[in-house]
Amino acid sequence: MRIAVLGCTGSIGRQTLDVCRQNPDKLDVVALSVHGSTDGLVEAARTFGARSVCVSDPAHAADPVLDELPDSCELLVGPDGLIELCERDDVDCVLNAVVGAAGLRASYAALRAGKRLALANKESLVVGGDLLMPLAARDQLLPVDSEHGAIFQCLVGEQRSRVHAIWLTCSGGPFFGMSHTDLESVTPGRALRHPAWSMGPKISIDSATLMNKGLERIEAMHLFHMPLERIIVLIQREAKIHSMVEFSDGSVIAQLGTSDMRIPIQYALSYPERWEAPCKRMDFRTIGSLSFDAPDTKAFPCLALAERAGVEGGTCPAVLNAANEVAVEAFLGGSCGFNDIARIVEGALDAHVREDVESLEQLAAVDAWARSFARTLIK
Repeated sequence: MRIAVLGCTGSIGRQTLDVCRQNPDKLDVVALSVHGSTDGLVEAARTFGARSVCVSDPAHAADPVLDELPDSCELLVGPDGLIELCERDDVDCVLNAVVGAAGLRASYAALRAGKRLALANKESLVVGGDLLMPLAARDQLLPVDSEHGAIFQCLVGEQRSRVHAIWLTCSGGPFFGMSHTDLESVTPGRALRHPAWSMGPKISIDSATLMNKGLERIEAMHLFHMPLERIIVLIQREAKIHSMVEFSDGSVIAQLGTSDMRIPIQYALSYPERWEAPCKRMDFRTIGSLSFDAPDTKAFPCLALAERAGVEGGTCPAVLNAANEVAVEAFLGGSCGFNDIARIVEGALDAHVREDVESLEQLAAVDAWARSFARTLIK
């Protein structure tokens, strides 16, 4: 299968390339993209012999290192170049690991072009699920998130109408058990230290606030056609159960495994086949025990804010996502505190007048408004 890896130098992108490296007889990396990390792009393009690459940030289009691309490799630039990459005739599958709402247009283009979309960009569905899901044929859109990949596997061969509930697991992040007051003084450095997963800075902060799990509930709502009230967040500190599906007869199917993103990445690329494990296997004899708990929405209000946006629907999730991206960036930059992230998101939701989702252009306008408004709330 010929694959395009969008966001190839990020955490998911690097692990995807590792899966490709382990399966050279099955996966051919023909296209790659980065936002501005051109050094990593050139290295990956040379390693895998990519035929086309894209630098989505025009400010890096003339980086000297790009002169070291293979002579046969085409260089595309800007957001439109990213779309062109998704539509290439020599691409069968697009793995979208672009960070944030910027990945939506690429997901839309990949589905419209009939490509398999291995989706690691949850914002695509959070913001534009109403536009993307009608485009997706059966098994065309495959989730890369560990939780959604787990749910997908639990549902293979099952009747969706017989699903009673989805148990969406969550490690609880680095601040599990802390109160809202305790969280006032946490630093970006502490928030970036996730107890189970190695991730990029943005998703690490989202995991610390539990916004990531709120976004994942909205994503699951679209992917599995399930109302939010039947998608239940469950704290599973050991991060060995990646999610569970409960059926109408009371049976529960769980997907367990090592906390290694290469497993769901590989399954999204290999489906419906299963290839050899890309990482060390889990030894159940050494786990000891598995614990479960409910999330504390008073200490972590982002989870409740995401539910509010998901229930209201329309353009509200776009506002939620955009305001959160601005707030997380401000927190990482030292412009606001940890608890201010929820305050900024709530302020943007309160100020927004909901609309039905109609187009990518509309969502882009809503996104721009939400970002601008959120910046006025940073103190």
